[in-house]
Amino acid sequence: MLKISTKVTIPMSEIEMSAIRAQGPGGQNVNKVSTAVHLRFNISGSSLPDFYKHRLLKTNDRRITREGVVVIKAQKYRSQEKNKEEALRRLQELIKSMAVPTKKRKPTKPTPGSQKKRLDHKGKRGALKTSRQKVSLNDSKA
Repeated sequence: MLKISTKVTIPMSEIEMSAIRAQGPGGQNVNKVSTAVHLRFNISGSSLPDFYKHRLLKTNDRRITREGVVVIKAQKYRSQEKNKEEALRRLQELIKSMAVPTKKRKPTKPTPGSQKKRLDHKGKRGALKTSRQKVSLNDSKA
């Protein structure tokens, strides 16, 4: 059982894990031993409460496929057991993060003082750039 909160748990039968070969450097160990773990969790076919399912499926997370399957690849450690724990921890973290409601953004306007400050700064920068230009003798105004 993967414990999400005091009331929500996921049975291990709903989580599919397979061992794969890890990528990157590691010498012979990386070529011989399948230490990386590929975790797959079907959101819609799980026993999660509808609240979690809805929030997970609505989230724009690259770990969730269009079909609603969470795919996590853990290959941080050299032992398969530690990578399994890491994958389960990341799944647990992802689902827990869905319980925290996102705050609504309140649209704000810049204050009159900040607008004046910005325009003053723009004027000073423009004057500085104008003063750097070459002075030509042909542009005399008569």
